[in-house]
Amino acid sequence: MKISGLILAGGQGRRMGGTDKGLVSFHQEPFIAHVLRRLAPQVDEILINANQNLETYQSFGYPVISDAIMGFAGPLAGLERGLALSGHEWVLTVPVDSPFLPHDLAGRLAHAVETEQAEIAIAKTHERTHPVFCLCPKKLHASLLIYLESGGRKIDGWFANHHVATVSFDDNAEAFTNINTLNELHILENNVPFKEIP
Repeated sequence: MKISGLILAGGQGRRMGGTDKGLVSFHQEPFIAHVLRRLAPQVDEILINANQNLETYQSFGYPVISDAIMGFAGPLAGLERGLALSGHEWVLTVPVDSPFLPHDLAGRLAHAVETEQAEIAIAKTHERTHPVFCLCPKKLHASLLIYLESGGRKIDGWFANHHVATVSFDDNAEAFTNINTLNELHILENNVPFKEIP
């Protein structure tokens, strides 16, 4: 299975005071650098979905694609562009604010799609699903576009139209730690020693 990795960095960062999350420094590197280091070995192509600071994102050496739907329409708008422009049949999305994402994310989601004959696979830890950690095929682009053009924005609302496999990562729940506010960033940086989560 050939997979395009899509880093979702297109949000406004409202809970971080309007700061572009992907470029926020975490242990001397921007979030996007941490995510790229973990994602790149797992996929055959990388795309970065961003709607601001495009030249800065381009400096990381990967194609940068912006939402076609204006107004910061959420992760589904980024996924729509990924499905439209990816070079491979499957697209794996990850958020830019999760610097510890699992090294085996792509493999485990791909295994679930194949064994469960699902259309989409998403990650889950304990009772919580993580829908932005999603493996989705290009063939669903038309379905997603119709949903968005009808005004739909909620990722779970679109998933309800398709067979979704949920993949447990209870063995590595820390890998899905995401950082939404500057306070969370400071707590994690100052009180938790930086380590490689498996």
